[in-house]
Amino acid sequence: MYDPYVNMLRTTTEAMSAIIAGIDSLTVNPFDNVYEKPSDFSERIARNQQLLLKEESYLEKVADPSSGSYYLENLTDSIAAEAWKLFLETDARGGFLEAAAAGFIQGKIGETAQKRNLDLANRRDILLGVNQYPNFTEYKTEKIGPAVYKAQDAQIDGAEVITLKAFRGAQAFEEIRYRTDVYSMDHKRPAAFMFSYGNLTMRMARSQFSRNFFACAGFEVIDNLGFKTIEDGVNAFKKSKAEIAVICSSDDEYPVIIPEIVKQLKDKAVIVVAGYPKDYLEQLRAEGIEHFIHVRSNVLEELGKFQELVIRG
Repeated sequence: MYDPYVNMLRTTTEAMSAIIAGIDSLTVNPFDNVYEKPSDFSERIARNQQLLLKEESYLEKVADPSSGSYYLENLTDSIAAEAWKLFLETDARGGFLEAAAAGFIQGKIGETAQKRNLDLANRRDILLGVNQYPNFTEYKTEKIGPAVYKAQDAQIDGAEVITLKAFRGAQAFEEIRYRTDVYSMDHKRPAAFMFSYGNLTMRMARSQFSRNFFACAGFEVIDNLGFKTIEDGVNAFKKSKAEIAVICSSDDEYPVIIPEIVKQLKDKAVIVVAGYPKDYLEQLRAEGIEHFIHVRSNVLEELGKFQELVIRG
């Protein structure tokens, strides 16, 4: 739904992987089919992706492209061994239909889905343009039906089997970003201000991390190269009319600069510290700091909290 042209890269590599795996037939979906009726352009690109793999990569000329690859054959053997365990466990439960009626099949799939969702939320797995490196200037200006960013639920009353809920890994991030876009159609777009100060290396690294963090929710990001004084940063923040101030500096400098920043902005901003200065956490919390964003953060949960703080209605 967001940054859809990246889907061309995804579907090309996915198609190549499927061909190498030995599939019998292949269909590449247009990059925009998730959220709108595919255009002539997207249909053409989808056809050409398949033709490139055939005519320029010659993948249809080789019977078994992965033959002899230790990596792929070892991975295939591992997948087959684990799959066989599931087959035996399913058989022990009376076969597929009995296992599905008891919810065993759905439970196993649900466990995997939950782990994958958590990895996306924590950015252990990266969806380019979704949970990392989003397009900062891309905003939706038209209403989109909820089916695009909600899981498909075909369950009906009285059904003997619980259905699987089909969804895309990007949907949770798309929903939270779309909420910001919808709010911004009638209100000022929420903004996160990078309050960069002190150590050059650390402030730049944490500012870059924080920009990507908040842009994933569609927030406007106001970047700064760094301020010579705290007073300069405070004045720039006030002029920006941002709702969130993200303090970007080094761990050792935080106990020195944060009390003064909090003193001047505590009633004017949601103050966020970039990083997790574990040696100073209690001291910073005593100063009123509640929000820390870092590489171990659950990005999805944190962005939801910030939305609740700054979006009204």
